[in-house]
Amino acid sequence: MLENLPLDKILFLDIETVSQVPNFDLLSPELKLFWEKKSDSIEKEGETAFETYNRAGIYSEFGKIICISVGFIKPEGGTNTLRIKSFYGDDEKVLLSEFFDLLNHHFNTPQHLLCAHNGKEFDYPYIGRRGLINGLKIPSILDIAGKKPWEVNHLDTMQLWKFGDYKNYTSLSLLTTIFNIPTPKDDIDGSMVNEVYWIDKDLERIVTYCQKDVIALTQLFLRFKNESLIEEKDIIYN
Repeated sequence: MLENLPLDKILFLDIETVSQVPNFDLLSPELKLFWEKKSDSIEKEGETAFETYNRAGIYSEFGKIICISVGFIKPEGGTNTLRIKSFYGDDEKVLLSEFFDLLNHHFNTPQHLLCAHNGKEFDYPYIGRRGLINGLKIPSILDIAGKKPWEVNHLDTMQLWKFGDYKNYTSLSLLTTIFNIPTPKDDIDGSMVNEVYWIDKDLERIVTYCQKDVIALTQLFLRFKNESLIEEKDIIYN
């Protein structure tokens, strides 16, 4: 089935998220109570709610999006080019509004598709929830309420890799390794994003990391389709 999907109709994406405030002490009294309850279910032995809060960014109720990077393939002169664009900043509502504008104006037909790694469990619902929290109208391609399964235009490379299996999470980095997809070495990983944002205050570094994941995601999808990888010279940053 993958061979029938037109590449120029797919938007590849990845998001980076952080906790809503720098540390647990800065939460409102109400949210502190809710986080303490959440912490009870995720803490490792000996951890406090203060210590677990550095992982709050993975939960849409306690985190926020600071970067959405996207990529789309465009056939140009017999060669596929990959165009990369990022929406990022400290104001989540602004970056979500800009991303939603892209979806509403350019990825708004039944033929368009979104693709992310573990997107069905993380990226897509996280974006939708944060959009609602920010009072934004959810674009049709993200609004799955009432849709039949075949009407939901969401691809997920992790789900594709499972082939219907229900075993554990398989990381994007592992898949790019076993498929011999060349990827540049990163100086950070997902577990470090919260610290890089709140302590180092280096958002640009996070954006670069997010863009690399979109490139890796796109190349993996091409491998799944048994198509040639896109050469580095054909990757364009907008």
